[in-house]
Amino acid sequence: MAPATTGRPLRIGIGGMAIESSQFCPHRSTYHDFRVTRGRDLLDRYTWTRPDGDLSGVVEWVPLVHAVAVPGGPVEPATYDRIRSELTDRIRDSGPLDGLVHDIHGAMSVVGLDDAEADLTAAVRAATGPATLISAAMDLHGNVSRRFAEQLDLLTAHRTAPHEDAWETRERAARNLVARLVSGRGRPHRAWVQIPVLLPGEKTSTRLEPAASLYGRLATVEALDGIVDAALWVGYAWADEERCRAAVVVTADDPGLALDQAGALARAYWDARRDFTFVGPTGDADDCIARAVASSARPFLISDSGDNPTAGGAGDLAYMLGRLLAHEDLASGRRTALHPGLTDPAAVAACFAAGAGAEVTLRVGGCFSAGTGPHAAPYELTGRVTALEDPGPASGVLRGNPAYDGGGRRAAVTRGGVTVILTERRTPFHTRADFGSLDPLDHDLVVVKIGYLEPELYAMAADWLLALTPGGVDQDLLRLGHHKIRRPLYPFDDEGFEAPDLTPRLL
Repeated sequence: MAPATTGRPLRIGIGGMAIESSQFCPHRSTYHDFRVTRGRDLLDRYTWTRPDGDLSGVVEWVPLVHAVAVPGGPVEPATYDRIRSELTDRIRDSGPLDGLVHDIHGAMSVVGLDDAEADLTAAVRAATGPATLISAAMDLHGNVSRRFAEQLDLLTAHRTAPHEDAWETRERAARNLVARLVSGRGRPHRAWVQIPVLLPGEKTSTRLEPAASLYGRLATVEALDGIVDAALWVGYAWADEERCRAAVVVTADDPGLALDQAGALARAYWDARRDFTFVGPTGDADDCIARAVASSARPFLISDSGDNPTAGGAGDLAYMLGRLLAHEDLASGRRTALHPGLTDPAAVAACFAAGAGAEVTLRVGGCFSAGTGPHAAPYELTGRVTALEDPGPASGVLRGNPAYDGGGRRAAVTRGGVTVILTERRTPFHTRADFGSLDPLDHDLVVVKIGYLEPELYAMAADWLLALTPGGVDQDLLRLGHHKIRRPLYPFDDEGFEAPDLTPRLL
């Protein structure tokens, strides 16, 4: 550790591996799914590492390796081993580090592991040695086991959902680390407690109560004298592991204050567990489509929530496409709908081979999920190719986030009033730019594979519904078939659930 009196810049490494993995998704995440950055490209991810920034004279930033992927199914072991090995090798090769910014997600699943972040962090700790302070930046949908958290010195998480503060969270993790090292005060105390509640993100948006008030408390706690950070995780509902549940960590120089505040936050979350509701009005697919067609609000957005790739869904289910074309007004063209983001590389290739304007008959969907249930069956689609686009890596879905690279080539096929955008790779559609040449405002309905609406879609929607569709991130948790989660756990257990022990522990 290097206090300010050494007269040299602090050496702080940056690295990590970030993905959200649904264990109910048949997709498997491979090395090809990750955007891997090193060197100057890695430092350029952040604003606080700039040579002209206020930390430039204080810190020598040491880029290690960072790998981030669109959420999906569990990571293949060989891919995980490759990235973990490169990260730990680079830590060892970098020379002594005063600190390390551990830029992760917190809901990674790896085939064969029960607690992937704990395994990764143990390897990082072994590589740095005990003297290096490690500060983790996480998504609030991460899972925080004791085995994981006790290997860290500082950890913090997003405070908004949707995650409008994602980059702010990473900066907070970095600046908290720098402040500890400059002060020479060493490791703070961390009060940790898990809460036996596991809710989907679409029920815990900070746009609504009770999450708005619960997360609003964190800044007030953090402002108390002696507190370094306060963080609350809702957990990740689509993994099936013992660690999957809500958690609180309060980091402080005063251990008693940390314990008191962590306990108060945990009790408040537990007491509010039945107050969480979906972020928008819900219904099944047919109900949502019928209500949207009947409405005068335009554009009317519908979330195909069960197949949301940014929560870990496969993104290849044609279920919603079939329900759209089963509605007479849409099938006839009396109303129009745009349905982007159905992953099917073979169908895209067939469209490019046929050319714009051609009539095609395709079996779309199910490239990962076929055989997992009736909702995953491919759909036979006959229609006209209305757009062909190759956005390339520079045009990007969620520009500024290196996990998303535009999804490769895409093709639009129109049948009746329904246009579906087929993609070569699993691709979220969160901004107007993501739709390419097709304007969502030109359609009556826009049906997106997403959960709660991201800010640009939220602003675009004249009205919207959350369709509770089947898939790898089904919002109806009880029908997914969890069997490894630690019980009792709300909402899997409710009646007769005795008051849990919410006593925080110092790590």
